[in-house]
Amino acid sequence: MTAADRDKMWVDYSKQKTPELREKLIIEYSQLVKVVAGKLSMYLGYNVEYDDLVGYGVFGLIDAIDKFDYGKGIKFETYASLRIKGEILDQIRRMDWIPRTVRTKQKQLDAAYKKIEERTGRLATDEELADELGISIKELTDMQNETKVSNIISLDEYMEQGDIKVEPVETKEYMQPDKVVEKAELKKLLLEVLETLTEKEKKVIMLYYYEDMTLKEISNVMEVSESRISQLHSKALIKMKQKLGSNMQMFLG
Repeated sequence: MTAADRDKMWVDYSKQKTPELREKLIIEYSQLVKVVAGKLSMYLGYNVEYDDLVGYGVFGLIDAIDKFDYGKGIKFETYASLRIKGEILDQIRRMDWIPRTVRTKQKQLDAAYKKIEERTGRLATDEELADELGISIKELTDMQNETKVSNIISLDEYMEQGDIKVEPVETKEYMQPDKVVEKAELKKLLLEVLETLTEKEKKVIMLYYYEDMTLKEISNVMEVSESRISQLHSKALIKMKQKLGSNMQMFLG
């Protein structure tokens, strides 16, 4: 379907919201659900089935279609992506299946990262982290993999709940001078954080977020398994979260 066809369908749907048009819109944008679910699955690893994430996301897509106002000039894909992501994360929270032991391990990791950073003035290496926790590198890797699921809950704190505000595509919001400076400083910080990653971690981040490549595509490019790519991605995000804190939204938003 061409862009013109989609626009016509939205115009028709805005005039008369028939079940038939609604179903066509759901089918047309179903791929968007898979894209969002695919990205979230990288945080979760193998803790949640990809198909389950897609199932949760469909409800977000339907909600987005029902609430979308075509007349405001907002790009539907942007609006719907937030709704889909929000619905998936809400469902995960409602299930509340994160074991207490996993939450405890995440707190231990966070505390160890913070302690090492305060002591050395830089991000911790895996060797230092394992030593701080009194465990082997393999045990640390297993621990990091287990806590992926709790990372997704904390990383989405920046998301607005309820009515999601999205600026019209054609409108550029005026930014106060102090905000411009702040944003420039954050971008500089982000570049500095990226430099602290290993070459492989940095490559995964750049390909995933800036080239919009999928997990499978990255694994093909780097000639390693998808699970290895997921592991590199998770390690990179943990390091970045420790350095950026609440400013993670600048990168993930």
